[in-house]
Amino acid sequence: MSQPTASGEHVLIFDTTLRDGEQCPGATMTFEEKLEVADLLDEMGVDIIEAGFPIASEGDFDAVSAIAKRVKRSVVAGLARAGLKDIDRCGEAVRHARRPRIHTFLSTSPIHMKFKLQKEPDEVLDMVRASVERARGYVEDVEWSAEDGTRTELDFLCRCVEIAIKAGATTINIPDTVGYTVPEEYFALFKTVRERVPNSDKAIFSVHCHNDLGMAVANSLAGVKAGARQVECTINGIGERAGNAALEEIVMAIRTRSDVLPFKTGVDTTMLTRASKLVAAATSFPVQYNKAIVGRNAFAHESGIHQDGMLKHTQTYEIMTPESVGVTKTSLVMGKHSGRNAFRTKLKELGYELGENALEDAFNRLKALADRKKVIYDEDIEALVDEEIATATDRIKVVAMIVIAGTSGPQSATLTLDIDGRHQTVQAAGNGPVDATFNAIHSLVPHTAVLELYQVHAVTEGTDAQAEVSVRLQENGRTTSAKAADPDTLVASAKAYVAALNKLMIKRERGAPAQRFVEPAGRLRGV
Repeated sequence: MSQPTASGEHVLIFDTTLRDGEQCPGATMTFEEKLEVADLLDEMGVDIIEAGFPIASEGDFDAVSAIAKRVKRSVVAGLARAGLKDIDRCGEAVRHARRPRIHTFLSTSPIHMKFKLQKEPDEVLDMVRASVERARGYVEDVEWSAEDGTRTELDFLCRCVEIAIKAGATTINIPDTVGYTVPEEYFALFKTVRERVPNSDKAIFSVHCHNDLGMAVANSLAGVKAGARQVECTINGIGERAGNAALEEIVMAIRTRSDVLPFKTGVDTTMLTRASKLVAAATSFPVQYNKAIVGRNAFAHESGIHQDGMLKHTQTYEIMTPESVGVTKTSLVMGKHSGRNAFRTKLKELGYELGENALEDAFNRLKALADRKKVIYDEDIEALVDEEIATATDRIKVVAMIVIAGTSGPQSATLTLDIDGRHQTVQAAGNGPVDATFNAIHSLVPHTAVLELYQVHAVTEGTDAQAEVSVRLQENGRTTSAKAADPDTLVASAKAYVAALNKLMIKRERGAPAQRFVEPAGRLRGV
């Protein structure tokens, strides 16, 4: 049974997702979900897994016990208050672990001792000694934490730490329990305690920072630079109030900035994204899009300037590779800020090769779509380009339309079509907005074709998704089908109907001598 060791450059990663993370309101996990998370943490190389708070409930005790029995490499820790019953329960829960740890804590700040514990300083010192000694009766690996350590009087904190180490604590944690400190202050605290406590070299020092002021990661790294060699953190930074230091940010900061953080961890960083998604799903806590390392936008670029730089050299705007955290590749997101070079590259990825004129037309349509739709998916681009290709040589094109719909009626459509280069406008009524739209088309382009199919489905998700409309027309044994997409279902309907008419014209012309079906007024006949 070995205790974790930290060399001069090695930093131990203590994951408390299953304990402190689960204390986040609404983030409770089921027994099976806890086991799944623990298995992944063990696989990815986390040094210590804090599996839960055994005395909190039977469910917590059972989960800690089960995790202790199945984890293969990591130390399995249980949390316990300074009370002897807590420690006994914790010792029972972790006893089957290959590498068990009891993590016991006690408040040391004046405000906590006065209002929470209602104890005098000497009583607290006695409790520190008794709790650590009791824990050592169960395991060799004991961690002691000074709750609210950053608001504790320095002299008293040093006395507590010295007593805890003398009683057998192998790890000393000085947490920023309420997210109050700043990096320079936290650095000085660890440096001073390690210098003033005579037996400080007998224990590993640990940081545990909350994110109330948004500095949990920065504070944690400051503590490491001051000599701490264990970081307590959670996947996605979940935890009480504003959360904890995010494991993925700690690990990647150390890996990426080895010039100023000359340390190492044993975590397989390619599993970070997988772990993030698992914890997000288990806790039903979505990861914010712009979350560092694992957020959806962490390796996504929409700005044309950034996209152009990325296409020339990825390090222009990315300080780490997406593959290093388990993301397949960089994403060049198409939107209103995208540039032509990125759009051309995206089209090549989707299998399209367009000439300059067609590319310019498609690019302008992308910009127009981006002004109407928040998220542009690959399927949106495919629908847009397919329609561009299909309508490039069409004799009839939709120019503009206004549709009036509602319960009072009558429904009507005012439609403008480009017919062989001339704009024609008409207003028509119908039994509903779609019928009115198709009647308007029929009025401008008289024909005998029968509508055999009219089908609508969403190209992508969301209420702003493009509608893809399929239309099938039949005339004298000739059948044509066409599709069109647009965020407005009625516009897509008109475009699909007109596209089918264009195809019907081509079929008609292929079976008869070419002729121009234009009346003096500009309307097509014989279609």
